[in-house]
Amino acid sequence: MRGSTGEAANGSRPGLSWSGTVDYGPGPLHRPTSLDALRALVGRSDRTRALGTRHSFSQVAASDADLVTLEAMPGGIDIDTEHRTVRVGAGVRYGELVLALWEQGLALPSMGSLPHISVGGASATGTHGSGDRQRSLASSVRAIELVTADGDLVGFSREADAEVFDGMVLALGALGIVTRLELDLVPAFRMRQAVYLDLPPEQMSDEGLGAVLASAYSVSMFHHWDGTAAQVWVKQEADGTPDPMPDAWHGARRAPGPVHPAPDMPPTFCTDQSGEPGPAFEVLPHFRMEFTPSSGAEIQSEYFVPREHVGEAVAAVSETVERIRPLLIVSEIRSTAADGLWLSPAHGRASACIHFTWQSRPDEVRAVLPEVEAALAPFSPRPHWGKVFTLDADAVRAQYPRLADFQALRDRLDPRRVFRNEYVDGLLGA
Repeated sequence: MRGSTGEAANGSRPGLSWSGTVDYGPGPLHRPTSLDALRALVGRSDRTRALGTRHSFSQVAASDADLVTLEAMPGGIDIDTEHRTVRVGAGVRYGELVLALWEQGLALPSMGSLPHISVGGASATGTHGSGDRQRSLASSVRAIELVTADGDLVGFSREADAEVFDGMVLALGALGIVTRLELDLVPAFRMRQAVYLDLPPEQMSDEGLGAVLASAYSVSMFHHWDGTAAQVWVKQEADGTPDPMPDAWHGARRAPGPVHPAPDMPPTFCTDQSGEPGPAFEVLPHFRMEFTPSSGAEIQSEYFVPREHVGEAVAAVSETVERIRPLLIVSEIRSTAADGLWLSPAHGRASACIHFTWQSRPDEVRAVLPEVEAALAPFSPRPHWGKVFTLDADAVRAQYPRLADFQALRDRLDPRRVFRNEYVDGLLGA
């Protein structure tokens, strides 16, 4: 349905992504202010999609039909301290949520690089942080409520719907519009962070990178495909570890002051790197909530490969450096634990994540990506759903052993394909 009236619509265009590289479509963009308005809107729509905080670099949220944002919906953060859970509106941003949790002595076990993103959008697309023991943000979801194609509000939980729940949360918006989520929490904890410079080239092997990635609660390595890592961001649990962070880490030297991962960007945007303890939510992200988290126009790509082959995968991509470097802003290597979510790029395997932040030169980036993907092909790469890639849809589908189960679940919940878009249909099948 196009051009709806009432509180759910204002007829505006959805606009561009944060980086200015994705046009989400002609709209209209609807801003329902109540659950009833959202249900009525979806129930009378032929086709609609949910739009989050516009941080995706792929077309996962784009549509040539109606789009809905939950930013005007009542958010709600309902914390259960006894059971260490929280029920939260899908449009609530992590930066808002973690502050409320801290006040109640609770925390999330992991966060993405940015606290600005919404809980619903991050969960739907497989957003993750870094750490050998940390799973994707969607793995913390224990229950959801969503509006289905007929405008019904339905709930699913890990316990009551065990056979299908792993296909419900990280679903690319294809099953309905998620309105609320319930998350598992942990006791509040403190962390500290330091950045180390110039990781020695000998550490770029499977064994060396594996040891570095395993050396703290969360580790991120930023590099420029020159045979070493320029920066290693080490995020360490502070409780019970009184000794200061050392001057060297796996042969890298501690930075004399704060740095930004991207060249020529001010470190003011970044989280504290002093090594002093602070709330975990102030250390786990790379960027601070009060600043715009973009270096400007950029494009991002990311591929998940088996954790044990990270060095080999990096070496393989290094063969393409002459093509990569002129387009690159910075690359990052992270790790994430295996999970059981059907569409998770970390499904069934501990993963290393090889990330690229490209200059905003889309045609040239798309021209070089097949070379990067060919280099990674021996390692069965799984691309991040919210970032740019050119892998053939058949190659992507082959990486997901539960895809048929997801397709059956989609047939059950959205037989009319109200929540379809070209991106989802092209990758997962219509």
